[in-house]
Amino acid sequence: MPKRTRFTTWRPLATAAVAALTATLLTPAAADAAPRESLPVHSYDDAIREAVWVDTGLDEDRDGRTDRVAVDIVRPREPAQRGRKVPVIMDASPYYSCCGRGNESQKKTYDANGRIVGMPLFYDNYFVPRGYAVVGVDLAGTNRSDGCVDVGGRSDVQSAKAVVDWLNGRGRAYTTRTGTERARAGWTNGRTGMIGKSWDGTIANGVAATGVEGLETIVPIAAISSWYDYYFSQGAPLYDSGPEWLSDYVESPDARARCAAVQRELVEGAPRTGDRTPLWTERDYVRAARKVRASVFLVHGMQDLNVRMQHVGPWWDALAKNGVRRKIWLSQTGHVDPFDFRRDTWVRTLHRWFDHELLGHDNGVDREPMADIERRPDQWVTSTAWPPRGTRTATLRPAKGTEAGVGALGLRRGEGTETFTDDPRLGETDWADRVDTPTPDKAGFVTGPLTRDLRLAGSSQVTVTATPSTPAAHLSAVLVDLGPDTIRDYADDGEGVTTLTERTCWGASTAGDSSCYRETRARTTDVGHTVVSRGWADLGHHAGDGTGEPLTPGERYTITLDLAATDHVVPRGHRLALIVAGTDRGLIDPPPSSRVRPSRGDPHADAPSLTLDLARTSARVPFAGGAAAFARATAGSPAEVTDSASGGTPNGVDRPGVTAHRVPGEAR
Repeated sequence: MPKRTRFTTWRPLATAAVAALTATLLTPAAADAAPRESLPVHSYDDAIREAVWVDTGLDEDRDGRTDRVAVDIVRPREPAQRGRKVPVIMDASPYYSCCGRGNESQKKTYDANGRIVGMPLFYDNYFVPRGYAVVGVDLAGTNRSDGCVDVGGRSDVQSAKAVVDWLNGRGRAYTTRTGTERARAGWTNGRTGMIGKSWDGTIANGVAATGVEGLETIVPIAAISSWYDYYFSQGAPLYDSGPEWLSDYVESPDARARCAAVQRELVEGAPRTGDRTPLWTERDYVRAARKVRASVFLVHGMQDLNVRMQHVGPWWDALAKNGVRRKIWLSQTGHVDPFDFRRDTWVRTLHRWFDHELLGHDNGVDREPMADIERRPDQWVTSTAWPPRGTRTATLRPAKGTEAGVGALGLRRGEGTETFTDDPRLGETDWADRVDTPTPDKAGFVTGPLTRDLRLAGSSQVTVTATPSTPAAHLSAVLVDLGPDTIRDYADDGEGVTTLTERTCWGASTAGDSSCYRETRARTTDVGHTVVSRGWADLGHHAGDGTGEPLTPGERYTITLDLAATDHVVPRGHRLALIVAGTDRGLIDPPPSSRVRPSRGDPHADAPSLTLDLARTSARVPFAGGAAAFARATAGSPAEVTDSASGGTPNGVDRPGVTAHRVPGEAR
């Protein structure tokens, strides 16, 4: 298939040509009348609602026939009557029957003939009257689809890619699940945008990484870019289960009965050792970023501890390297959809994005700042590029202080050692609460109060040289803003939002599909510190080759932890801390040596102790302005600033624990 030419501008070639011709041949008044916004001119009541089953070409359930995935379609009737073709907005999901979508957990509903009545979320209510078709795809093995759920593998991705192919005249579909009558997509021009939160957005990433023609844009919200990084962080397990549990959770009863072989493959291909295997390679979309043709509008919560910010940095950077057109929103929330934290602006921006990318309207969205960042609850700033221009990495170094485990953080190399003992009962909030106090469970290194604001933007790395006392050990590294603030309470059940009883409506409604949704507001909390970036690793994976090994107690090892991307301003008067510790309670599992019953009389007798070589330990942190900005912000006498870090609430959010089996996209 010929590769499409990339353009440095956001405007599609056809749109640019039409604009040039318009400027030449039309009067200024006529040129001003060119469409810039799709309007709700089509009847939602009279919209065509239908279902087709698209052949994926795979036989994952081993029943001797290729799998078909169910595709529910809502599209405007009037363009079809006039012979005009429409673009498609697609949400491919495993959740349409098991769990529901959105803040109100909506599931698909059908009439007696199996036609869609209630399509979850507002997309069909809002966009169908504006001339779009909205398509909801049941991933293979879920709801009304054949096949098996393979958790981000070829079956998941092909479930949606096959639909894009069919929409562009390259695939086969049928009017029933088992029949032979063909269904054709003559009503669409094939221009497709994929959208979805969490697993749904993950599928959008995966399909884009195939380079399929006809997929013009994706809008991944809180989405996974590498499934290994959902289950492990450099060898350290994030959950006590693997993808087989998740597959079983979302599969239909029929699929569950047929898919034992796929379940075995998931178990065998994803060992709990944390080693990278071919199964994980197949599910790593970052490595295939060079194939992406679609533009990307990425949305993520910087405090998302379900699909963590580790999924943003590598994907975003790989897309940039390959010249992909990009836009990004970063909120203070956890795993929350922008419809629930910035609703009005989100709907307007998404509308303009799809109009530009799928209809070719020159509405200026391509000339707006690349990034929107939530700096305080409901207070947003923009950046023309992200990370912002002038961002450079500074190497920060820990140094010993006057008390054990309470050190300094600066640009000069330190000397000596610090030792801590892994305590799986504690986590990042506990460490930060007592960063200025010697405790046996962590080593903390802190700047003085800043004399000016300091902005971190991008992904950090912490290189640690440590000597363990046991054959297995885990490491955590966190960057903390020490100082009082009011933030979204991402550790609360609502992950930074509170759902209200009032409703607002976004589009047209029918008796079976309301466009009215419960409003939300920011749920905030006052804190004395904020964890702004995190990273975890199993020290046994120090070699960086994807495989781990037992450690030799008393031997020194060096490992670099990849911390999550962020965009955060440490205000004047606050301090910046680097904390290195063991198990981060609720966010990674402890190493085997921390799970055994401790010796009587000493609760830490069997827990790993690690001794840090400070001269060989450092943090590479991206600052706007680089090392010079850090030097300026940390220069001067602390007496010259108001030490706001010493006032306010001493604690952070409640412990941000996670459930034993976290589901991407569940709840919010």
